[in-house]
Amino acid sequence: MHAWEAIQKTLDFIETNISEEIDIKQLAKESALSLFYYQRLFSRLVKKPVREYIKLRRLACACKSLADKQHRILDIALDCGFGSHETFTRAFKEAYKMTPEEYREQPVMLNQFDKPDLLLNYTMIDEGVPLISDGLVLEFNRKTIQQPILFMGVTGIIPIVGQMPLGEATGVDMPGEVWGKFHQEKQLIPRIKGGRELGVAYLGNAPEGYFTYFAGTEVAQETEDTRFVKWELPAREYIVCGFEAENFEQLVTVAINKAVKYSGLWLEKHGLTMDVYSPEMYYDSSSEGSYMELWMPASEKC
Repeated sequence: MHAWEAIQKTLDFIETNISEEIDIKQLAKESALSLFYYQRLFSRLVKKPVREYIKLRRLACACKSLADKQHRILDIALDCGFGSHETFTRAFKEAYKMTPEEYREQPVMLNQFDKPDLLLNYTMIDEGVPLISDGLVLEFNRKTIQQPILFMGVTGIIPIVGQMPLGEATGVDMPGEVWGKFHQEKQLIPRIKGGRELGVAYLGNAPEGYFTYFAGTEVAQETEDTRFVKWELPAREYIVCGFEAENFEQLVTVAINKAVKYSGLWLEKHGLTMDVYSPEMYYDSSSEGSYMELWMPASEKC
């Protein structure tokens, strides 16, 4: 068994037993590693100490239940492995800068620390070869567009802290709030038939420590509407990472984070570097699943 497989085994164990008391000595035993080496290796591969990781995954568990007001917050805390209401509230406020009661009264999208899929760090695929890992299917291909593609939508200025890196930061999902604003207004935008939706982070006019996030839909090149912002996907060659999930929620909460991380690794291993923007391209969901793509303007490393 590879070292990463030993850690992955305990990540699976934690997820299955998230509501129970979890002893680090038991995790080390599950991994067949010494307690000292297990904790050291876990922190290196997961980028969090074991106890901190368990707490963050318990918070992710709790957030799913808080929307249902039929469940008492104390019961949710206990069901997700917290010893008391006070312990849960303290951890929640530290991670999200609000109490569980405040979140329940005014729910917003939150960033969570994902369960890592360590296999992706040690598997490399060729272009056009699908990779199936933990319910996620990814495939890389090159696409060239001869004409720019125009999108129209809304933007927000987003602080980097609390948003990056994806799947490892906790806080309010502020790009998600931009999407929320877009979905409220998109019926006013003259979207082309079968047009895609796009989200992209870029610097724009954002001050230091912030970035601009755009969410929009595909429109004809001649479209003008001063109520909305335009963003153009330049004509050029792209490395496109396509991936799908069973449903849209899984696509935008887990799959995209894994795809972004793996795409960075994939480009590096293939001697490529990416420009400062990497749009997320969303396609209409179907009963068979949800699909999207990352369009990466990559070039050979100097």
